[in-house]
Amino acid sequence: MGALSGGQQRRLNLLFTLLEEPNVLVLDEPTNDMDTDMLAAMEDLLDTWPGPLIVVSHDRYLLERVTDTQYAVLDGAVRHVPGGVEQYLALRAESTQGAGGSEGVRTAGAGSAASASTAPASSLSGADSHAAQKELGAAERRVQKLEKQKTSLHAELAAHDQSDFVGLQKITERLRTIDAEIEELEERWLELSELLG
Repeated sequence: MGALSGGQQRRLNLLFTLLEEPNVLVLDEPTNDMDTDMLAAMEDLLDTWPGPLIVVSHDRYLLERVTDTQYAVLDGAVRHVPGGVEQYLALRAESTQGAGGSEGVRTAGAGSAASASTAPASSLSGADSHAAQKELGAAERRVQKLEKQKTSLHAELAAHDQSDFVGLQKITERLRTIDAEIEELEERWLELSELLG
């Protein structure tokens, strides 16, 4: 382990912790120093975590995706924010205006599914707004992943034996499937963006 970087050591420690299958999982800023692939894997894992989960993070999208209930430290006290991150941001703005300055605030989420948060400009209910935001974030991450696969397939296509028409056709079909899924996700992303205002 001594040869690993700090980030790699943190990931390995997290892996050991997860392998122990703890009854309660408590994570402090778990997404720090993670690349996009690792972040997506972490979110997928936490979103399906079967037991109690407590996460302290500044990453609002992580909190909205993996927690049911959110709390914030405001004015030196822990406060429940049933409206999620949007409510926290509104409360923080009020607190900052009242104090005439800025303050550092952390949010913490508890649960095993995303918490409800409402966007002020949205015509959706709190639960529907949360579901739409969760789907929107998932669509963005999926498109990023598909774009990487697409780049990889283009490189594979260029390096493939050009006389192997069957192999070339298979790669081309995979590219078409990815393009179709990206187009579908982008259309859904636009629909959700309009709904959320």
